[in-house]
Amino acid sequence: MDNRADQGGWSRRRFVGAMAGTAAVVTVPAPAAPPPDPAPAPQRRKAEAGPRPLYLGTYTSVEGGGKGVTVAKYDPVSGAVTDAEPLAEIPDPSYVTVHPDGHTLYAVDEREDGAVTAVRLADGQVLGSRSTGGSGPCHLSVHPSGRWLLSANYGSGSVTVHPLDASGALGERTALVTHSSPAPGPGQHGPHAHQFITSPDGGHVLSVDLGTDTVYTYRLDTEHGTLTEVSQAHTRPGAGPRHLTFHPNGRYAYLANEVDDTVAVCAYDPATGRLTIGEPQSSGATGDATNYPAQFVVTPGGDFAFLANRGHDSIARYAVEEGGARLRLLDTVPVDGDFPRQLALAPDGRLLFTANQRSGTVSVFHVDTGTGALSRAGEPFPSPVAVCAVPL
Repeated sequence: MDNRADQGGWSRRRFVGAMAGTAAVVTVPAPAAPPPDPAPAPQRRKAEAGPRPLYLGTYTSVEGGGKGVTVAKYDPVSGAVTDAEPLAEIPDPSYVTVHPDGHTLYAVDEREDGAVTAVRLADGQVLGSRSTGGSGPCHLSVHPSGRWLLSANYGSGSVTVHPLDASGALGERTALVTHSSPAPGPGQHGPHAHQFITSPDGGHVLSVDLGTDTVYTYRLDTEHGTLTEVSQAHTRPGAGPRHLTFHPNGRYAYLANEVDDTVAVCAYDPATGRLTIGEPQSSGATGDATNYPAQFVVTPGGDFAFLANRGHDSIARYAVEEGGARLRLLDTVPVDGDFPRQLALAPDGRLLFTANQRSGTVSVFHVDTGTGALSRAGEPFPSPVAVCAVPL
């Protein structure tokens, strides 16, 4: 979402409005000590030669918006983005993701009557759409098994599961759960599910809800696609958590709190699925501009984390220390665009992409893998109302 005051409609995610009152402050537990024998960090992939695809999502129902999902090309060495072409005319595909096998793209249809759509990448053929059973779906992800699509309905505060067949097509939903408790936080009129992801170990699925100041953990029945809630983690009232990103070792995660302009380190227990949210920290934003932290990404080796700051229009750079248990703010870098809604790293971690909603651009940065330093890779690439950029 894009503003701090709840105005009663999911469409407010698209525009910044009035700021809500100051949130109450309570003490939250610090992350637990690192467990023994953490999982090893994954090996960094090498950059592949030749142009790679960059999938772009946008809003289609706003003035100056796009026409659906487009695909551009990027050079994995120089970072240059070129040749954007239409892929599929999907209404309001504000978030897209790609199946682990690389054959199918999935997009939310962020409308009052929410849906998700599957697109075959080989020829752009739409494989069909399915209702999410809620309004304003804003995020989706594929379970590592490749058999289930997870989506979050912002407007109705619910999460949905759809089965995926061998072709990548969607089946009828197998689960729909609305976040009915706890009660909405300060300034909110209801739950607002903003993200639905799988833990790195694959044992649990987690949903971040901005409206209830809660991260919900579920166990997904991988045979039937049903959900069982196993725990809740609560931020301080009014924090407005938006996105959670795991460290590669799977023991820690980093939470962007949109409403109170903070971030937090979280400890995660794979055995139980329990998340413990640490003390709020700075987003790095300074000055008079109202800031809305959007999303973290973590480098493949787990040494650095980057945060998109909308309003401050910057990327905050953090050193990841103590095996993932600590974030140390290093600096902020201007995105050379307006309202960076989403961040994504190239598979090898050497390029960072920001989708800048208000300027309608995608900025690209080189990432120094030794220091985490960012340097701009040319001029921003124009893309109408760019709200999602996914490099493969």
